[in-house]
Amino acid sequence: MEYAKFIGENLKAARKGKGLTQKQVAQQLFMTQQQYSRFENGVYELNYGQIRKLCELLEITPNELFGIGN
Repeated sequence: MEYAKFIGENLKAARKGKGLTQKQVAQQLFMTQQQYSRFENGVYELNYGQIRKLCELLEITPNELFGIGN
């Protein structure tokens, strides 16, 4: 599986686990829901700042996001 899609699936699972919508997460990242959905679908890759913000927001570690140690 393409790595961006794998991370996107982890991102989606973490978001749903927190009971958040794509729109709510997108607002925290100062982007539209459509832009954010591209991360979950593996179309775009996250940058370091976005990874940090998402991990804080979703209360996960980067290791959890990247599937390291699972």
